[in-house]
Amino acid sequence: MAGVIKEFRLPDLGEGLTESEIVNWHVAVGDTVELNQIIADVETAKAVVELPSPYAGVIAELHEQPGTVVEVGAPLVSFEVAGPAGAPSSTGSAAPAGDTGAPAKREPNLVGYGAAVEKGGRPERRARRFEAQLSSGANPAGGSALPGLAAIPGSVPMIEAVPAVPARPAAEAAAVAPALESAGPHSASPVLPMISRERPRSTPPVRKLARDLGIRLEGVPGTGPGGLITRDDVLAAAQPASASGAGSVALASVIPSPATSSPAGAREAARETRTPIKGMRKHTAAAMVASAFTAPHVTEFLTVDVTPTMELIGRVKESKVFAGVRITPLTIVAKAVCIALQRNPTLNSRWDEAAGDIVQFNYVHLGIAAATPRGLLVPNIKDAHDLSLLELAGALTGLTERARAGKTGPADLSGGTISITNIGVFGIDAGTPILNPGEAAILAMGAVRRMPWEYEGQIALRSVMTLSLSFDHRLVDGEQGSRFLADVGTVLADPGMVLTMV
Repeated sequence: MAGVIKEFRLPDLGEGLTESEIVNWHVAVGDTVELNQIIADVETAKAVVELPSPYAGVIAELHEQPGTVVEVGAPLVSFEVAGPAGAPSSTGSAAPAGDTGAPAKREPNLVGYGAAVEKGGRPERRARRFEAQLSSGANPAGGSALPGLAAIPGSVPMIEAVPAVPARPAAEAAAVAPALESAGPHSASPVLPMISRERPRSTPPVRKLARDLGIRLEGVPGTGPGGLITRDDVLAAAQPASASGAGSVALASVIPSPATSSPAGAREAARETRTPIKGMRKHTAAAMVASAFTAPHVTEFLTVDVTPTMELIGRVKESKVFAGVRITPLTIVAKAVCIALQRNPTLNSRWDEAAGDIVQFNYVHLGIAAATPRGLLVPNIKDAHDLSLLELAGALTGLTERARAGKTGPADLSGGTISITNIGVFGIDAGTPILNPGEAAILAMGAVRRMPWEYEGQIALRSVMTLSLSFDHRLVDGEQGSRFLADVGTVLADPGMVLTMV
């Protein structure tokens, strides 16, 4: 039995996500893995996801390093798995005849003409076409023939053809000449010398920015994780171009930025810390901007004496039914929201602009905002309206623990209908929360404070909380929002009133 190489590419991890960052590998080259064994953690725009192995075999190659942003469909890892002798591997090459079980061999990743060939593409086919074009004297990059070039017999060219440089005015040519002289003896030719190089690591938006600015990424040093070229790197490379005019754009990728080349610039850079905008932070920022400038927000406030709720929590904790279950004010607020939605269903709806409809949900997928080391997440409890207080408490505990451990899956983050954010845990009394995109309302619960309060005609020390409700005024009128907030407050001020509301 001969080993067969199987290549695993980054799958779409949900809702059309186009890229993910490798957080860490749980395996190394040479490790034996089982089917569905966790091999890596990857961070999408929404969550950190564990990737299971699709094969049982031996790790042959890890294509990317931790910290690298990988596009969906790009190769992640190659496995050597058991297979029949002579069976073709995933690279398209067949096992040699008479194979006695030697480890399978992979062709190297080749660089073709024009742009670099992606790993996992068809480098062999492109290389053969490249070699045939060289044999005929044609220019593989397009345009006129390449004088003086012949086929390289018995080998596949490991080079990337650089597109021809257009003719320049004399003054500009003089400025460019030093850079061309350093490139090699053919610098006077209209075609630059061919240079062996790997494709620079960057993301699609960064590559587009570089193309728009005329920057060649091959000459841009990457400051991101694993040498990743960031937007700031491209902008820094473009600075010399803006200082010296349009004619020097071609040199922007080889001239160091003045801001970093001088000692003063280096000291100034040390006073700042730059973090690439990516992953969950990038997704959260885009979602909040879209929500704030799409839905007309209205926020209302209600301060409630929640002393009866705090006394109820104390009694529930002593109950044997709730032994070992964590009951908090958030648990009671979550239940109160589900009850209030039965009486005010407009707050459990969505504005469907494309279809021209208002979609009212007859179920509650209750989102709970959770602060995690990687940013804000809003996973939701599916069908929260069907859960008892005991079941809701267990669901809340599991949801928050998974979020803080980075184990929240994409399914937990999609489909929410209304959300709660508990700003009280940070000692905050009230705020104006921004709607989770696609939802009609979000409720912020403030800190529970002991303070003087009117009670039965007297001033007494009571437990008080402020509720802040933001809602989409396209979907929810002021009356409906006010009634919903009042219903939640009624449950917290007198839990026994639930009997009159259901």
